[in-house]
Amino acid sequence: MSAGHLSRQFRLAYGESPYSYLMTRRIERAMALLRRGDLSVTEVCFAVGCSSLGTFSTRFTELVGMPPSAYRQRAASATAGMPSCVAKQVTRPIRIREATVLNRS
Repeated sequence: MSAGHLSRQFRLAYGESPYSYLMTRRIERAMALLRRGDLSVTEVCFAVGCSSLGTFSTRFTELVGMPPSAYRQRAASATAGMPSCVAKQVTRPIRIREATVLNRS
């Protein structure tokens, strides 16, 4: 299967490109690491597989609505005492198109 065909089939199945899907999963993992609070934003960036702090911060801000450093400060107190499985579900990023659909319901 060619790369182009794989990408088209992936988009049909998941509604987004493979790259976008991968970055969303990386941001979700980064959110969990930032909630722990023991790693810097740079360490989290590299831990989730991103090679550019700028790209990581930009994508994080697009998906989450705030920069990683601000998220780290707010999330630590907001999820204190919450089981990690619940915190992951509650803090999962919502894409703009998903938020539009949810607001119409």
